Amino acid sequence: MSDLLQWPFFEPRHVELATALDAWAAEHVPEHSADSVDTQCIDLVRRLGRGGWLAHAVGGVANGGAADHLDTRALCLIRDTLARHSGLADFAFAMQGLGSGAISLQGTPQQQAQYLPRVAHGEAIAAFALSEPDAGSDVAAMQCSARIEGDHAVLNGEKTWISNGGIADFYVTFVRTGEAAGSRGISAFIVNAGTPGFEIAERINVIAPHPLARLRFTECRVPLTQRIGPAGEGFKVAMRCLDVFRTSVAAAALGFARRALQEALQRATTRKMFKGVLADFQLTQAKLAQMATTIDAASLLTYRAAWQRDQGRNVTREAAMAKLAATEGAQQVIDAAVQMWGGLGVVSEQPVERLYREIRALRIYEGATEVQQLIIARELLKDVSA
Repeated sequence: MSDLLQWPFFEPRHVELATALDAWAAEHVPEHSADSVDTQCIDLVRRLGRGGWLAHAVGGVANGGAADHLDTRALCLIRDTLARHSGLADFAFAMQGLGSGAISLQGTPQQQAQYLPRVAHGEAIAAFALSEPDAGSDVAAMQCSARIEGDHAVLNGEKTWISNGGIADFYVTFVRTGEAAGSRGISAFIVNAGTPGFEIAERINVIAPHPLARLRFTECRVPLTQRIGPAGEGFKVAMRCLDVFRTSVAAAALGFARRALQEALQRATTRKMFKGVLADFQLTQAKLAQMATTIDAASLLTYRAAWQRDQGRNVTREAAMAKLAATEGAQQVIDAAVQMWGGLGVVSEQPVERLYREIRALRIYEGATEVQQLIIARELLKDVSA
């Protein structure tokens, strides 16, 4: 990581941030806990808030943010660092950012003042409710809807695969409002937990446990003052959020991969085999070389995309490339680390076993690998047409 911080993508403040967070996480982020996943996540959000790290997850100094605008390089360095220490700590940070991202990017001053300071201080937990049973990658197929009655929107339908579902204090929810067909008739609303007509329909268990749920809205009345952005512009709001945080998913994958390489090196240089150690064999050395090269290549793509966005450029293609390379590459690196650990690598709660479970979802959420390929190709073909 120290070599990475010398790359020209970063300013001195980024180096200070990553160095300070690494030291803080070593002291304050537990690697094991007997508490429930919900309790662990709530505790991590509180810790990250008290430590000042969540200030980087929201935009606007007046609203508790570290800067007036979301700093993509800072987001990526934080996720890269936290993921090396704890997948759940990375998750807790990331969802505070994604869950409140629409408010940071396009919320009214009143919405920002009401929600963002509490997110930044770890006092309110945020969630991003976009996916549905039949509308994950194809957002335009959304069925959850809202009709307008006076000064309220009345929501009906379901959302699923919602991270922080069941523990969040508010949910930025995207619903079809019908101003136009397809993606042009979607609006975004902030729905507070406890709003009548809103319920957690099901808690969902996955291989790398974190709070996840299916949500149900039944005649759920939300004031129009809770709408983020203009009516019918919710899809654009969602895509703006994903363009910021998709790159940070790549950074989290890098953090997992770096930890896997660290564990593989430790194991390879200490695991005795045939009067030597595993690292003495050329097969092992070749695999370690491939792992390191994969990580560096994905790092270059990731921090290029982060730097470009911080320069105000459109990074739809670059963010997709970063997520594709980093998540697929991390899966390969972690699999190789498990192989080097041998039988111990598949024992529950060993570091590489946890990484093996944690990386898998990153190849799916915020746009599956196949979707990233379509995005990259679409952008390339768009350039040819132009």
